[in-house]
Amino acid sequence: MPEEVQLKLLLIGNSGVGKSCVLVRFVDDEFDEDTPCTIGVDYKNTVLDDFHGKRVNLSIWDTAGQEKFRSLTSSYYRGTHGIIVVFDVNDRASFENVDEWLNEAQLYAVKCDPVILLIGNKIDKPDRSVTKQEATEYARSKGMVYIETSAKTKVGIQQTFEELVQKILDKGNYAAEGKTQSVKPGYETEQQQDTGCC
Repeated sequence: MPEEVQLKLLLIGNSGVGKSCVLVRFVDDEFDEDTPCTIGVDYKNTVLDDFHGKRVNLSIWDTAGQEKFRSLTSSYYRGTHGIIVVFDVNDRASFENVDEWLNEAQLYAVKCDPVILLIGNKIDKPDRSVTKQEATEYARSKGMVYIETSAKTKVGIQQTFEELVQKILDKGNYAAEGKTQSVKPGYETEQQQDTGCC
């Protein structure tokens, strides 16, 4: 019987970059261009069966990108194993704000030491303002992997999550099933409040 692993992943980035669409495409294999912006936080669970000999249970949290919700998201970094920073390759401002998102992650997830991956979404659209080379070089300078995605066409979506999970497992910074608790958005256990991030 394969080892059971419970991982918490977090999607962060500006509002409108397609975080929710990336999540829904990966978990439900659906795409809706009119997906509303996330208010506060949302999450979905899925399982990677027999992922290199392990059964990986994923709890993937999707955070709001709007400034007015930023204070709500700090607690959601707690216990995070992996973070996907999303920007829109057609929206230069969303790329320029990646530093700000990384700073937030370093501030709130410092005890967790999560694996961080950068994705440039919406590569199916024609009005690109951030080149693949520029984003790749930026990611390399920060010690991150860069992957280009399209939630609409599915390009890079599966690769993104599998690569992140593999890096987390390689790092060994996770607990086997039964050693972690699953917490719903908006709720924290006393143990989590006492122990901080992890």
